Amino acid sequence: MTEHPSTAPAGKPTSYSRVTLSRIMTAVDVNLYGTVHGGVLMKFIDDVAGAAAARHSGGTAVTAAIDEIVFTEAVRVGDLLHAHAQVNWTGQTSMEVGVRVVAERWDSAEDEPVRVATAYLVFVGVDLGGAPRAVRPVLAESPEDERRFREAEIRRAHRLARRRAIQAHRAG
Repeated sequence: MTEHPSTAPAGKPTSYSRVTLSRIMTAVDVNLYGTVHGGVLMKFIDDVAGAAAARHSGGTAVTAAIDEIVFTEAVRVGDLLHAHAQVNWTGQTSMEVGVRVVAERWDSAEDEPVRVATAYLVFVGVDLGGAPRAVRPVLAESPEDERRFREAEIRRAHRLARRRAIQAHRAG
């Protein structure tokens, strides 16, 4: 029997995809209430998640969905933000990226960073023509990575069930 070489890319450990972006918030980032605008944080989250997805998939990856963004603390001008991202789960062409954003307060730099946001985004690997392409599997390295993988599967199942329910409702 002749064996055919696998066309699936080789897996990479979770740590391979980890990316951190850091940025100081300035006056141009502020909303009418004097805190950093949520849209600025959303772009920052999408940027770091996209970098992790591209690193893991070995090429272009585009945002397909944002499952959840939770803002837990206000961000102020002068805060130094650190956005940490990693690929939690992979399918055939899609990946879930988890993001945690922490702030070092400008007026209390010696204190521990404060968690200001968390998010889960779905990316799809695409080829040069924009068509979905296979992405390599993510390989959990710790019990924490395994927990994130399992929870990502739950979020995916909920997302797909919601999509099916809405499509069924529209079909009448």
